[in-house]
Amino acid sequence: MASYIDSEKSQASEKSQESIDLFDMAEQYPFSDVHFWRDPETQLQAIIAIHSTKLGPAIGGCRIIDYPSTYAAVKDACCLAAGMSYKTAINKLPFGGGKAVILKPKHLTDRKALFASFGRFVESLNGRYITAMDSGTTIADMDVIASQTDHVMCTTTAGLASGDPSPHTAKGVYYGIKAAVKFKLQRDSLTGLHIAIQGVGNVGYALAKLLHHDGAKLTAADPNMQATQRLVAEFGADIVTGDDLYAVDCDVFSPCALGQVINPNTIARLNTSIIAGSANNQLQSLDLAATLAAKNILYAPDYVINSGGVLQISYLNKPDVVQHKLAALYDTLLAIFRQAEQQNRSTVDVANALAEQILMEPLSGDEYEHK
Repeated sequence: MASYIDSEKSQASEKSQESIDLFDMAEQYPFSDVHFWRDPETQLQAIIAIHSTKLGPAIGGCRIIDYPSTYAAVKDACCLAAGMSYKTAINKLPFGGGKAVILKPKHLTDRKALFASFGRFVESLNGRYITAMDSGTTIADMDVIASQTDHVMCTTTAGLASGDPSPHTAKGVYYGIKAAVKFKLQRDSLTGLHIAIQGVGNVGYALAKLLHHDGAKLTAADPNMQATQRLVAEFGADIVTGDDLYAVDCDVFSPCALGQVINPNTIARLNTSIIAGSANNQLQSLDLAATLAAKNILYAPDYVINSGGVLQISYLNKPDVVQHKLAALYDTLLAIFRQAEQQNRSTVDVANALAEQILMEPLSGDEYEHK
């Protein structure tokens, strides 16, 4: 029988020996509410963080990955939920921001049972949170969740069949890279530019395909050798191992794996003019946006450039509208880059201010981008 706890009483794993004080955490990683669900029978340990519902029900993916501690999982959920609030706000969508994380069991015995239990968790929030695909989860997982709740996207279920958001996320990043190249390098074409992609899973591969089609030279890194060899075979990409990618002399560094990869150590190694990728929470801390600007590196705010997935979900059954909104990310990012330059501010500060203004003064019904 699943147990549902909505309090700050969860403790971090014994390995980390860190305790969680959610109210202290809220000072640094603001949220509205955090929910915990533990179901020993299915091995489920899950967290749903809701940052805001001012614009509508909170929407955000569910990821299942290895976390070193419960503290790390809660922090990830809260940071990602805030990013979703900003993402929906800056795109004028009638959704709030939330995120779910599942602590991946060391030896998962029944994946369907685990995600069915997670579906019951989502259903218990009565529509306050809508889940979707994210790192480690699949369309099949979403279909299992849909057997327990209607508050799920990225499924094959009738009425909810948005499918895999990865190609749309990649398309948005592609337009974002073109905007960054236009602003920083004064170039309309990607032909001959060197782009380093960190992580070539679903989004990274789809992005590489678009960039290769435009004539870009690709270098990639991913622990999955099969994934990297696919890029070699199809796109003639160069492959480096692990952290060596940071030091690659390139025009664009594109983080498309997990977050917090831009930190003081990696910034010192970077040899690029632009950072523009699909990963969430790329900056280890927000003050690093100013550090990048001081190093003359243009940073595309992650929750803007990776909006493609939520745009796809928001405009179900309107493929022409989705493509139009994806292309519009080019102009959105150009405007952010220009404003940051004019005001001598970081691109993150500018993007955050735009999103926060909408969150503080919610749009009227006529101002939303309707689905």
